[in-house]
Amino acid sequence: MLFIDEIHRLNANVEEVLYPAMEDFALDIIIGKGPSARSIRLDLPRFTLIGATTRMGLLTSPLRDRFGIKEQLAMYESEALKEIILRSADILKIDITEDGAVEIGSRARGTPRVANRLLRRVRDYAEVRMSGKIDFAAAQEGLDMLGVDELGLDEVDRKMLHTMIVKFGGRAVGLDTIAAATGEDATTIEDVYEPYLLRLGFIARTPRGRIVMPAGYAHLGYQADTQQLKLEVEE
Repeated sequence: MLFIDEIHRLNANVEEVLYPAMEDFALDIIIGKGPSARSIRLDLPRFTLIGATTRMGLLTSPLRDRFGIKEQLAMYESEALKEIILRSADILKIDITEDGAVEIGSRARGTPRVANRLLRRVRDYAEVRMSGKIDFAAAQEGLDMLGVDELGLDEVDRKMLHTMIVKFGGRAVGLDTIAAATGEDATTIEDVYEPYLLRLGFIARTPRGRIVMPAGYAHLGYQADTQQLKLEVEE
């Protein structure tokens, strides 16, 4: 089995090597240069190729169409994240209660990788400020100190929403403008922060740019101008 993470980042030369491997279980290797160059085919044992990406649109059509099965993974539910956190805690020898694991999982953005990172940081907090055991109170206080709120939003998420609401009055804003106003990299915003805010329904993309939706206003304690939002969406 061959697993390629972030497969959309493969360059064209590597993709072309994969084509005969995926179709014929063989590698075509060019030896030499110019008129004397010749091709040698190496047979490969049968294998399964799994590619993972969050940006399928960046895959070239020839590569994308060679995959026989395409699946889209949903976000992890809180119960599944709780089990992952408890298992990780057991491996790391971390003393944690079930409600502590639930609290961490509820703020992990539906992602095991984030859950495990938060587990380690809350462990550090519990060892320094508490008894060393991660219960609900320790998890809550540790995550609050890290700036991770009850929905998993961090300081950058909230800064983006605040900037779009306050600095730009809820009007549609382009990605580069948001990046300049917040001091964050545009690619980081697009790849790391924006997808989760879109999933929560806190922001939306329009032809004129990004806008904050009523749920995003409410989360920060602001009142949305529904008439303004309607105009931004329709234009």
